[in-house]
Amino acid sequence: MATLEEEIQKRRTFAIISHPDAGKTTLTEKLLLFGGAIHVAGAVKSNKIKKTATSDWMEIEKQRGISVATSVMGFNYGDYKINILDTPGHQDFAEDTYRTLTAVDSVIIVVDVAKGVEQQTRKLMEVCRMRKTPVMIFVNKLDREGRDPFDILDELESELKISVRPLSWPINIGAHFKGVYNIYEHSLDLFTPNKQQVTERVEIDDINDPAIDKGVGETDAAKLRDDLELIDGVYPEFDKAEYLKGEVAPVFFGSALNTFGVKELLDCFVQIAPSPRPITAVEREVKPEEPGFTGFVFKIHANMDPNHRSCIAFVKICSGKFERNVNYKQIRTGKTMRFAAPTAFMAQKKSVVDEAFPGDIVGIPDTGNFKIGDTLTSGEELHFKGLPSFSPEMFKYIENTDPMKTKQLNKGIEQLMDEGVAQLFVNQFNGRKLIGTVGQLQFEVIQYRLLNEYGAQCRWEPLNLYKACWIESDDAAALDAFKKRKHQFMALDREGRDVFLADSGYVLSMAQQDFPKIKFHFTSEF
Repeated sequence: MATLEEEIQKRRTFAIISHPDAGKTTLTEKLLLFGGAIHVAGAVKSNKIKKTATSDWMEIEKQRGISVATSVMGFNYGDYKINILDTPGHQDFAEDTYRTLTAVDSVIIVVDVAKGVEQQTRKLMEVCRMRKTPVMIFVNKLDREGRDPFDILDELESELKISVRPLSWPINIGAHFKGVYNIYEHSLDLFTPNKQQVTERVEIDDINDPAIDKGVGETDAAKLRDDLELIDGVYPEFDKAEYLKGEVAPVFFGSALNTFGVKELLDCFVQIAPSPRPITAVEREVKPEEPGFTGFVFKIHANMDPNHRSCIAFVKICSGKFERNVNYKQIRTGKTMRFAAPTAFMAQKKSVVDEAFPGDIVGIPDTGNFKIGDTLTSGEELHFKGLPSFSPEMFKYIENTDPMKTKQLNKGIEQLMDEGVAQLFVNQFNGRKLIGTVGQLQFEVIQYRLLNEYGAQCRWEPLNLYKACWIESDDAAALDAFKKRKHQFMALDREGRDVFLADSGYVLSMAQQDFPKIKFHFTSEF
């Protein structure tokens, strides 16, 4: 039996993040292919059947071709146990991605060689920087025309504000793409476009080996040697300690669709990426090798299986060992719970697990007991922090179109809000329900899922609001005066906290001036 210490060293838990369409879901698939977790990649299209990607399994994702919920997938690769969290790239689902970043130890960013760094990627990088999460970069789609690799490196440094160090280097690009030289392992990989097989690798002694000239031709071989000399001149040697501190990002090049350059990324990743790290709770720092179990819920997902009305709470294990049928304490309610069927995931397929270790993500059937951010422990009073809700920017009233289905609608809204898809407020003036989101697409997803998963129909009524912010004050009289004066714009969130609905930036700044004793908050962490 491996000790707790050994199990922790084997774990690699990371998220893949990128702008939509940079090839993130494809990269996830190929990593699973190498892990033996799937045998056919989703890119195989036969004329009649089109298999959709393993990690996108919600109905709406298949129709729209975008990932809207974070999928969790685990597989073994050599001696390592790898947990991938595939996040939605679409910015309307940024909130889900921010929360996912609290549950991982490192991140792989996918960048499209033609488009370079896009806005969404910058935002996510800021979250990584805040949390000092180590980052690796995969420059994708080299089999298409794109930009010069040196330009891409410069852009990565200036846009993501992080030092980079290439660990592999492309030989040509687009139609003339011939392969990648692996700087980290000193080997040459020749490219043959094929979506299902891994391409041939030429073992070489050093960069002047004639095998390179034979493989790619003399002109390209000469250019490769010049490029590598330039890289060694410009970029310092790769330093693993700096990578772990989140100060330098190793860069790999390849084409995920053609399964090219992916194995190099994976091989280097398992060697240098961090195993689970200590996590800060409000009370103290929790180290993974402590014997007592601790973990937190970072995501709740309803209806993983449409045949059963079930919610699943995803728990990231922070320390100790999680075991089936053992009593654990839920800190928020003080209840003791035991879980008869905790599951581990391979996209939608899940299997019951008897034990899990720090870094692992376990799914726990939830009948409405959990909220995002809940802490579970083997008894100690601990609170993990850092799962913020951001103040929404788009608002609509939600109206029931079928009075016979009121119960279903309310249940559906309740469960979707538990998942953190959007936020629900109740207007204190007219008692109507308001939904606030970060982006327009979420309204479509909510409406679609209410109909398809709960059989409830809703319609939206637009509402012009600038921002919702949480308010509090030490001075009860001042708070009371504010609520009286603004009674048409006061709402409560699901926790019963006061929320001020400002209909313009001007109104908000005037309120902040007129009521100096009131504190206005723009995230729910206060």
